[in-house]
Amino acid sequence: MPSSVVARFEYDEEKATLRVFFVSGSVYDYVRVPKAVYEEMKRSGSKGVFLNLRIKGNYRYRKIK
Repeated sequence: MPSSVVARFEYDEEKATLRVFFVSGSVYDYVRVPKAVYEEMKRSGSKGVFLNLRIKGNYRYRKIK
């Protein structure tokens, strides 16, 4: 089921950075995210809920777009 908030996301293993593309068009990088957390997000039923509970507030971020 597609997320109503997260359009897609990708992970840069070398930089341990999770890039999240939002439906709104915004793009954010969350830094120092362990690969295990990215893998957990891939398996989660709701990407938006996972993002709010496990990523936001736990990892530094920077707005890309």
